[in-house]
Amino acid sequence: MPDQTVPATPPSSEPLAEAAPDRKYVENKPPRGLYVRVFIYVIATHVLLAMMSLVVIAANNQ
Repeated sequence: MPDQTVPATPPSSEPLAEAAPDRKYVENKPPRGLYVRVFIYVIATHVLLAMMSLVVIAANNQ
């Protein structure tokens, strides 16, 4: 297999017609999945604290 040092098709000097104009992408809001994860973490933390409280109350009543 010969080494190919020259590209098969030379690059054209004209810009592609389909290329969009250069625009700076600025993400000004976080992805929606972030809110879902934070909501799940907050609910899970509250549920965990409630269960631990119930365990402590049940242990004190013994």
